[in-house]
Amino acid sequence: MTTAEVSDHDFQEILAQTRHFVRTVVVPREQEILSEDRVPDDLRDQAMKMGLFGYAIPQQWGGLGLDLVQDVELAMELGYTSLALRSMFGTNNGIAGQVLVGYGTDQQKATWLEKIATGEVVASFALTEPGAGSNPSGLRTKAVREGSEPRASWILNGQKRFITNAPTADLFVTFARTRPADAAGAGIAVFLVPADTPGVVIGPKDKKMGQEGAWTADVSFTDVRLPDGALVGDSEDIGYRAALTSLARGRVHIAAVAVGAAQRALDESVAYAATATQGGTAIGEFQLVQAMLADQQTGVLAGRALVRDTARRWITGEDRRIAPSAAKLFCTEMAGKVADLAVQIHGGSGYMRDVPVERIYRDVRLLRLYEGTSEIQRLIIGGGLVKAAAR
Repeated sequence: MTTAEVSDHDFQEILAQTRHFVRTVVVPREQEILSEDRVPDDLRDQAMKMGLFGYAIPQQWGGLGLDLVQDVELAMELGYTSLALRSMFGTNNGIAGQVLVGYGTDQQKATWLEKIATGEVVASFALTEPGAGSNPSGLRTKAVREGSEPRASWILNGQKRFITNAPTADLFVTFARTRPADAAGAGIAVFLVPADTPGVVIGPKDKKMGQEGAWTADVSFTDVRLPDGALVGDSEDIGYRAALTSLARGRVHIAAVAVGAAQRALDESVAYAATATQGGTAIGEFQLVQAMLADQQTGVLAGRALVRDTARRWITGEDRRIAPSAAKLFCTEMAGKVADLAVQIHGGSGYMRDVPVERIYRDVRLLRLYEGTSEIQRLIIGGGLVKAAAR
């Protein structure tokens, strides 16, 4: 069990400031983010000053030190607006930063974590490959060790796909196979690869269905030479465990983001239903519209309760595998249904590009894919239950 570094009183202040920033500063500029496909520099600067690039990094490394229970409350606020905002610093706090927090050596932490926490360094999580997505065991990127102490090095070759923040990243937390899987482990290690290392090439920005302003791209590694100190934790067998742990924690966070997005879709739906008229009557007076609003509200309330309970179970160590997958599965699927109903409630106007629910509909579709697809979550949940029963 871990103890939060931030008191409840201080956290409520952080939460209130974030809520104010999201709803009064970012929400009015969502159309700008969408049309320009980028988060404006002044919003990035404000996020940095607020400590959002390192809210989940321990205070000893310059972060705010929020635990997962606090993280999900913040994530629900961040999910309320364009998901590009959260994506800008999501990997610093989440799947990339947490690999260093949980598994890095003292030297690796001292070199990188403070810069990650302040936003001076943007860290990317380089796991997904053309032939290995939600299941990291299929990795093909390879790292071969050359030489011996104290001048040993690693040669890295491979290609990563759909890497968040790759076009702006300073550091790639990169997973690679060092040997075939055997009885000793999966043979997957994780390396710290600065973006300016010779042999690292960033592809063009991906053109995606939604989440404008959240940039992804392919990253290729061709004979990239790394010092021995780039191996996270000084161990070849940390990678697979680090990937699974970081992804599981990240799934709870994404579930919370989905709840925030669903809440926004619900709020937009209620506001529209109360003001839009059909035949002189507000459409919110129609029982079929009320039924859709009821389904939205029920989903949001259930998702919020599930996320909070799952985060608590993570903190206590009670469940760090099945519950995160269940929360991610339910909340992201729920957000998709709530967004779909929001478009339906808006009618034809909900299909128009400048209407928030149209953007939300496209944005939340990705939540069912990254950090492990809904299908992978079902396999984790079902397989975990059967294994537990067999024991």
